[in-house]
This record gives sequence, C-alpha cells and structure tokens, in this order.
Amino acid sequence: MSSYSHWIARLAGWILATSLHASPAWSLPGQEAATSDGSVRPVRSEWIDPKRTPSFDLDGEAVERKQGGNPRTQGGLLVFDGATDGNRQVDPQVAVGGGRVLTATNTGFILYDKEGNYLRGVKQDVFRGGIDPKLFFDPVNRVFGFDLWVYWDDEKRKPVQITMSETEDPHGAWNTYSVPAPGGVDGGAIGCSRAWVGYSFPGGPERTFVMRSAALRKGERAQVWHFPGSLGHPVLGQDEEDALYFLQVTDTHFTVRRVLEQGGAPVAELVGSTPHGLRSIGFPPPSPQKGTDQLTASGDRNPKNVVLQSGFLWFSQTVRHQGRAAVQWHQIRLDGSIVQSGLLASPDSSYIQTSLAVNRQQDVLIGFQETSSEMFISPRCAWRLGTDAPGTMRGIVSLGEGKGATSGRSWGDYSGSSMDGDDGLTLWTVQSITSAEGRGHTVVARVPFEARALGSSAQSDEAVEKQ
Repeated sequence: MSSYSHWIARLAGWILATSLHASPAWSLPGQEAATSDGSVRPVRSEWIDPKRTPSFDLDGEAVERKQGGNPRTQGGLLVFDGATDGNRQVDPQVAVGGGRVLTATNTGFILYDKEGNYLRGVKQDVFRGGIDPKLFFDPVNRVFGFDLWVYWDDEKRKPVQITMSETEDPHGAWNTYSVPAPGGVDGGAIGCSRAWVGYSFPGGPERTFVMRSAALRKGERAQVWHFPGSLGHPVLGQDEEDALYFLQVTDTHFTVRRVLEQGGAPVAELVGSTPHGLRSIGFPPPSPQKGTDQLTASGDRNPKNVVLQSGFLWFSQTVRHQGRAAVQWHQIRLDGSIVQSGLLASPDSSYIQTSLAVNRQQDVLIGFQETSSEMFISPRCAWRLGTDAPGTMRGIVSLGEGKGATSGRSWGDYSGSSMDGDDGLTLWTVQSITSAEGRGHTVVARVPFEARALGSSAQSDEAVEKQ
C-alpha cells in the first residue's frame, strides 16, 4: 500500500473511532478496527490469570466490617442501614441474589439477609483492593460480579479488578482478574450478558474491553479484548441473550451498539442511533444544601446503570431542568427510539444521584436523593407498575432524612438499584444520606411488586412534580 493510501486508511479509521466517543481513539498500527460492513473489531487482546478468593471472608480470616442492619418500616417499605463509614464519595451499590443482599461502597462490601439483618462485612483488600465499585447480580448465569479500580499502583498499570463469584452464593469463592488500564480515570461502568462481561471507562485510546463470562465464572485464564474509543455504557442483561449491549447518550441522540461473537472473537456493531428530542438533557448544576453556601455534586446526565429487560433498555439520568437538578427516566427500543420517558422535578428541591431498577413485569423503581436550601441530602425513591400510564411515576417516598451538610462539593458519586435475581420481581435501592457530621451513610430499601398492591393509583408527571 502506498504511503498516501495508508494515510487515507488511517484517517478513515480515526473518523470511525471518533464516532464511538467524543474524544478521538486511534486503532493500533497495522490493526485497523473498522471492517467493510461498518462493524468494529478489537485492536488488541491479552490473557489474564485470576486470583481466587476461597470465600467472601477468607474462611473467617478477613477483618470484619460490621455495619448496618436495624431493619424498620419507612413509607410502607422495608428499610435498613448500610455502610456508615463513608466520607462524601461513598459510591453505594446493591445486588440481590442467592438469598442475600450484597452492598458495596468505597470502603468495602457487606452482606445482609433479605430482612435487613447484618451477616458479614469485609474490606476491598479481600479482592485485591480498589475504589469506585460497580456491582451486579447476573440473573441468567446466577452469579455476582463487580469491578474495583486501582490508580495508585507503583507500576502505573492502574488495573481494573473484574471479579465474579463462582456460584450464586456470595459467601463462596470468587475470582478476580486485574486488567491493566494505564490511561483510565475515575468513572467506569460494568455490564454483562449471558456470554460477555464488558467494562467502559474514561481516559486513554481504548476505553472498552470485554471478556467471556464463562471463563470468569469458572476461574479460568481469560482473554480480554480491547476496543478503540468507547462503545458506550455497558448494559446489565436481564434477558437470556448472548449479545452485550452498550448505550451512548449525547445532546441529540441515543445510540445503541452490541458486541457479538464472530470467528471466535468479539465484534461490535451499531444497532441504531435515533434523535431523542428531549428538552431536558443538559448536565445538572450543583445543588444547594441546608445551612451552608457549599453546593453539592448532583450526578451526571450519563446514566449510572442501564438494564436490558423484555427487549428494551431502561435507565435514569440526572439532568438540568428549569435551573435545577432533576431525574429523568426512559424506556427505549434497541434502535435508540423512545418508548416512554418521565421526569421527576421540583421547583424547590434538587433531585440528584439517580439509578433505576426494572423487573420482568416492567415495574420500575427509581432511587435518588433530595436536597435544597431547606433540606439536608436525603434518600428517596419512586416507583411505577408496568400497567401504569406511560411516562408516569407514583408518589415520591422518603427513605429517611439527612442530618447535616457536607463540607465539600464531591458527593455520591452515584447510587445503586437492582432487581432481586431470585424472584425477578422485587426491586431494591441503596441511597446515600448525610450524618450529623455531613458524612455519607447509606440506606437500603426493598420494594416488593409480587402483590401489586403498594398503594396509590397512577399519577401524571405533573402530579409527581412538586407544585
């Protein structure tokens, strides 16, 4: 190939890569990512040997992290305390399966039973350490999984610790795979399908990698494939489907991609990219707190979790609405077109740090926090039945009231919501709440849907918005 032709080919590869993310992402020399049909292949792969953890608490040898419990009823729901040793950036997560509730924060992991009673807690170093946990229960393969990120290692490999349980029992054995991400920064996301586990993160020329789920579950040596740029936010697949989906949100479009196997390796293809036409899509402003001029972080218009359920993608996001932070939620088709959207907003309060869970009946739970100049940061949730009028959400439920103001802007950085992987119906959320000292504690809530008798009838969006 002439040098001019090679330059043209490189330019074409760059244009394709930049279409996957706002920042340019080159494929490696001699390994063009684009194919003739427009799909994208990994630019490289590597093999990772796992470290096996024989049990959640190292057969009783791990330092105990005993926190939370105190189950009670709040707003008609079971509520109990989670971790209480956070500062401001707590990063709370929840996943439910195998008869257990597993929570995670930046200081470790805690197991509870489904009635909110403490069982066992450990620090992150049981799983090779790290921060910024993202946690899931895979209801198809019936295993737990999570990631942790290490940015302080001497070798500057900045590994992402991808960890998966061998069974549905979180007390049992786990396997951790340390995937180097030297260009990575804080803010990654994990997802899975029946066949794949995927991770996307900011920073560097290759911002998405995928691994075979079967190898991770078995604790085998696993191959990691790295894609150019970012494919988007990886989706948690609750449907029995091999393809792993990714969602990208921009000012104008929802773009959906998926990873499939082709010729013994993964390949990414565009499923659809559709204008969303949303008026409230900007990043949210910082939010006020009671008793201080210190504003607090509100979250991100990029979703913190995305779920594939019943052939649709479901997610919530924190957006700017009438000068404040508000929560917006969506059900979209796989081509990116909207089925329904809804907005939770208030003229007096900011709604921040949202996450969403959806069950097999398409009932939806949205978790978030409320704050204002007259209120400390407090946990909230709202829910709807799959049979309710499109775009509507029932009344907001208080899960507790914050007791103090934070001393800095950083807060969150997100929350967690999850379907119960055992019954496919009950939904759970974990939210941050401020202590009297302004530190980040957490509250877990269970929302049962099996009886379909939780209270009020469907309301309009206007009724949900505080007047």
